[in-house]
Amino acid sequence: MAQSEIELELKNLFPAHTYADWKAAAEDLLKGKPFEKVLVTPTFEGFDLQPIYRKDDIRELTHARSMPGFTQFARCANAAGYTVRRWKVSQELPQSLPEELNRAALLDLKGEADELNILLDPATRKGLDPDSAGATEVGACGVSLTTLKDLEKALDGVVLDAVSLFSQSGAGSQAIYAMLTAYCAKKGIQLSKVQGNIGGDPIGDWMRNGSLPVSLAKAFDELAATTRTAQAKTPSMGTVFVDANIFHNAGSSAAQEAAYLLAEAVEYVRQLNQRGIPVEVIARSMRFGVGVGSSYFLEIAKLRAIRMLWARVLEAYGCAIEDLPIHIHARTSIANKTVLDPYVNMLRVTTEAFSAVLGGCDSMHVGPFDEVVRLPDDFSRRIARNVHFILSEECDLTKVIDPAGGSYAVEKLTDQIAAESWKLFQAIEAKGGLIAALKEGFIQKEIAGIASKRKGAYARRKDVIVGTNQYPNATEKTLDPRTPDYAAIQRKRAEAVAGHRESAEVEASGALMEVLSSILNGKDADKLESASKAFAMGATLGEVTKALRGDTQAAESIEALPVRRFAEPFEKLRQAAQAHAEKTGTLPRILQVNWGPSRGYRLRADWTSGFYQVGGFEVLNDKDFGSIEDIQAALQSSGAKIAVITSSDEAYVTQVEVIAKAIKAHAPDIHVVVAGAPGETEAAWRAAGVDDFVNVRVNAYDALAGLQSKLGVS
Repeated sequence: MAQSEIELELKNLFPAHTYADWKAAAEDLLKGKPFEKVLVTPTFEGFDLQPIYRKDDIRELTHARSMPGFTQFARCANAAGYTVRRWKVSQELPQSLPEELNRAALLDLKGEADELNILLDPATRKGLDPDSAGATEVGACGVSLTTLKDLEKALDGVVLDAVSLFSQSGAGSQAIYAMLTAYCAKKGIQLSKVQGNIGGDPIGDWMRNGSLPVSLAKAFDELAATTRTAQAKTPSMGTVFVDANIFHNAGSSAAQEAAYLLAEAVEYVRQLNQRGIPVEVIARSMRFGVGVGSSYFLEIAKLRAIRMLWARVLEAYGCAIEDLPIHIHARTSIANKTVLDPYVNMLRVTTEAFSAVLGGCDSMHVGPFDEVVRLPDDFSRRIARNVHFILSEECDLTKVIDPAGGSYAVEKLTDQIAAESWKLFQAIEAKGGLIAALKEGFIQKEIAGIASKRKGAYARRKDVIVGTNQYPNATEKTLDPRTPDYAAIQRKRAEAVAGHRESAEVEASGALMEVLSSILNGKDADKLESASKAFAMGATLGEVTKALRGDTQAAESIEALPVRRFAEPFEKLRQAAQAHAEKTGTLPRILQVNWGPSRGYRLRADWTSGFYQVGGFEVLNDKDFGSIEDIQAALQSSGAKIAVITSSDEAYVTQVEVIAKAIKAHAPDIHVVVAGAPGETEAAWRAAGVDDFVNVRVNAYDALAGLQSKLGVS
């Protein structure tokens, strides 16, 4: 038989089927349930997630036919993807003291990290010395750097010209850059070999705190001066960090995150360009920070959409193609992490990191599983760091360029996020840009609206947080938070600064004061060089920052964007229950009245037990009841104030009223609940003594919080 004949025969054996054929088959399996309600998933982005995607969905999408490294850059910023260079392992270093940071940094480098991601405490980002800062500003979620000696301690043993350095320095980047150049001069490191990003992001600090120690105009002046100097002295060191994690962890949708990131980046382009810096220089100086959550396909699509949108913006500015690609630094989400059942966070960050890699990130921080509980220890940091290597070395994700490319679902979602984000971005521009929108409160309101919807979805358990609002570990031992004594840290750092000022090494005579005065009165071109010299002479961060800024007014206050962790409401229920147990000797108790043979109620009973364990209740469910007398005796011996009736639908018809009446006759104060939806029998059952119902449709948080309140648990 000829080859063509074989192919024809096979084609006849396996005829093509249409979307209509598939939908009809799916509806048949649904047995009358509505297709749109069961299989189509609404998203917070404003479009629906379809159960199936087809070639027709991407037929008109030009980016789906592009190649990696070209034009729209949806498929990758460079043509070789990760086959030549893997994404940078850039794990955050949140240690408080320089010597602690150094130890963690050396462990990271020994563990094959290729970028030092240094977090700075609020005092350092503001340019304050420890003795001028608040107790909670020194050492909180970052290192305290005050003198050149501090930086020497932090980087001791680090070959700085062989590793990338990333510092999220917010509004304090100018002084930090000067300290870094002073360090390089002292160690004999060629500035041209220093690479990474100093992370200037005054808008980010403004959004995060609601305030800024300098005016926005002054902050942009400083950022422009740093960018101009860095372009000449450290061309491989970027100066601007555009951080969308602020939007992500406030609860934004993926489309909002991309749109607001774009608006912030354009604001920096606008402000720095007005100060004489070419757009292409600004673009090369930028790094974009993006949060990556658990919506796997949407997160992949989001990163791809951001690259497309930024390329569109730079094309409008007339940039050459080599200036269009961007550096995306991915960070696993904070918003979905849990204090309860924290080891599940390991699984969350792995899927998030997977989606970030498939989305084409250029560097990435994988959050340690305990980062929302305490300062991560060596174990948790090692596990997080190794997620990178599992993905690159064991999963072979570096062997295929853009493996998500061509996926009907991913390509369609990329287009939808890009379209929605562009619409939102244009709306912000119509208001005068990001700054104007923030002052108006527009962005805060829009994100709060999505966050409220997310909170409601978690409260109803429509969206699941494993181990917290679903599938709780009732016997869990919580992690020791090991809360730092920030007051003690501040005292230690203040004493160190005082000792430094008194040391003979500090040129407190006229020489240092002369240099500081020259900074205050000098031209921008000379300020950073003089600031670097001042650090070398022993000046503190506060002294240099004051000299760089002079007397300046603070920026206009705005409503800060909060960090929202959506597990917190349920965690507080469990914590309240535990506090109740410490006070009374027992957790709040529920007696589960399992009536009849177990085959009739087991699945319902298991679901109900898990429902109440989410709220920290102790559920007594190890007994089957066959008589009213047994139920009454169990209530008396257990001390339970809540009784939940669980049985089969058939038994409910005849037994609910009987059981409820008997319980109320025995103990009128017992709160009686029926597991299931009452339907037409609700009125009769309530008349018999049923107080409430629990089923998949109820707001779990409200129901559990209400029961705790009824029992006096606070």
